[in-house]
Amino acid sequence: MTAVLPPPRTPVGLLRPRCLTRVEDGERLHALLWFPGPGLRMISSAVLGGGIGERAWVLNAQVSHGYRRTDPDRHLAALASGAGARGPGVGLMTAADVSAYARAHDGGAEAVVTSGVKVRGWAAAPAAGTGGTDGTGAPGTINIVVAVPVPLTDAALVNAVATATEAKVQALLEAGHDCSGTPTDAVCVAARIPRPGEEPQAFAGPRSLWGARLARAVHRAVREATPAP
Repeated sequence: MTAVLPPPRTPVGLLRPRCLTRVEDGERLHALLWFPGPGLRMISSAVLGGGIGERAWVLNAQVSHGYRRTDPDRHLAALASGAGARGPGVGLMTAADVSAYARAHDGGAEAVVTSGVKVRGWAAAPAAGTGGTDGTGAPGTINIVVAVPVPLTDAALVNAVATATEAKVQALLEAGHDCSGTPTDAVCVAARIPRPGEEPQAFAGPRSLWGARLARAVHRAVREATPAP
């Protein structure tokens, strides 16, 4: 993959994704690749590099509708390696066009969101789950990548994921979508590793300083990225 698409706006701050393009099975597909540099810990629900730990890059790759590969982690790792990514990273995928991403920031917190809502619904559906939880194949996926310039404890990282998700749902409802999201939504939150003697932030809920900033950034980015019903 090579960088060929300009971003929607001139990025500032920490979260600066590169727009990439590739041809796969005769289809032109896009991806966002972010090299944050050293010194960041991330928490993610992504199919590749999920969990909590130091990560060197984040890839959000568009795949074709009806994606049928059973090894999405290997696929994402190969795409990232082909674009020059090295070391451990986070890989997300979606059938939405990621070149139409939205970016927002608030007081140092930044969010990049890609959104597709063709397959959507409420998290607490009355029927039992029927699959679609592996991040593959669904044209409806909302991927959220957030960065804050402060260190967070493990508990605060988990709190930040919940806060980002709450902000996403708020944005969807305000935009007129009767849903809490899609079955394959994913989140990645990046925070600085603490410097010697520095105490990490213990909270990232919506009424904490950084949680509130994160929530506002995610809310605006989801609103901008999500098509109207």
